[in-house]
Amino acid sequence: MLSFRKNLSNIPGWRTKRKFVIFESDDWGSARMPSKEALNILLSENINPFDDDEARYLKNDGLASEKDLSRLFDVLSGFKDFNGNNPVFTIFSLVANPDFNKISSNNFKEYYYEPFVDTLKRYPDHAKSFDLWKEGIKRKIFIPEFHGREHLNVTTWLKALQMGNRDTIKAFQNSVYGITPKNPINNIAYQAAFNIVETREIAFLQNVIHDGLQLFENLFGYKASVFVPTNGWFNNYLEKELFDNGIKFIGVSKIQKEPLGECKIKKHYHYIGQRNKFDQVYLTRNCFFEPSSNWKSDWVNACLQDINISFRWNKPAVISTHRVNYIGFLNPENRDSGLKQLNLLLKSILKTWPDVEFITSKELGQLIKGNNS
Repeated sequence: MLSFRKNLSNIPGWRTKRKFVIFESDDWGSARMPSKEALNILLSENINPFDDDEARYLKNDGLASEKDLSRLFDVLSGFKDFNGNNPVFTIFSLVANPDFNKISSNNFKEYYYEPFVDTLKRYPDHAKSFDLWKEGIKRKIFIPEFHGREHLNVTTWLKALQMGNRDTIKAFQNSVYGITPKNPINNIAYQAAFNIVETREIAFLQNVIHDGLQLFENLFGYKASVFVPTNGWFNNYLEKELFDNGIKFIGVSKIQKEPLGECKIKKHYHYIGQRNKFDQVYLTRNCFFEPSSNWKSDWVNACLQDINISFRWNKPAVISTHRVNYIGFLNPENRDSGLKQLNLLLKSILKTWPDVEFITSKELGQLIKGNNS
């Protein structure tokens, strides 16, 4: 049944006979867990993750250290397609994190953020991490695009702090914002930055997008072209703000849940190459590689099967693989295992499909727009 659904979901949309492989990796730049000490304190306070998936992020995920990036780059640079191009990660990035000191000094009345490069300065093994980001861009193996300003629903989180929610306050005191309480306010996960409760929040999110994309350009020296909303939640009215700020391509779920406010949700069905009224192209993912979610599963073989289905229907293979799979400054074994699996996957892809082509999400979008198949 699962195979049938995967085949069916790959039928609609843009087609190409070329075998494109695109790695899309979310969450880069966000400060998920700052240290082992912070995690242990929260666990000792009986502040537990919302579910098993959140648990793997809190245990393993955080800002990429110099070693994390160097090791990832070593794997990517060890392979080339028949055009001579290395595998390239399109990294969907957060450009800011909460400024805990300023928020605390103002008694949670206002929200303040800092560029993620400033957050890096306080971490023990990250002094040259941003230099490695720039090296990855130059080598075309690590290309940032836009995931949001911060991986945080500011409105809901700040309200929880103002109301004195115990778990949220305790996490805040340890510079952690990513633990959603068991019964979150308005039933919104803190990580879902673009979810809304009321339509009036849209104006705030328009500013978030504008500020975030301006900061993105200041940090990286170019405008972002592709946007993927954190956790998938996104009100489509914000597409105009994205368009006005240079976003040409939007990564969406094949079944998108659009929050309308006032507890209303609208479902949209998407396919690769679909366009909205601003002529922005929707990009969808059809392959998954998340080894840290279950080390006992055969993720390499499962992803190869996803790729095979993609190519069967003349679709590009767009692989979802989150940052958490490659981070080791909290748990070195996590990074080492993730990179070992990535190495096996890349070796298997090139062996199975020697004519594969590694491209970025932006390049995929440009091909679709130009219909150059």
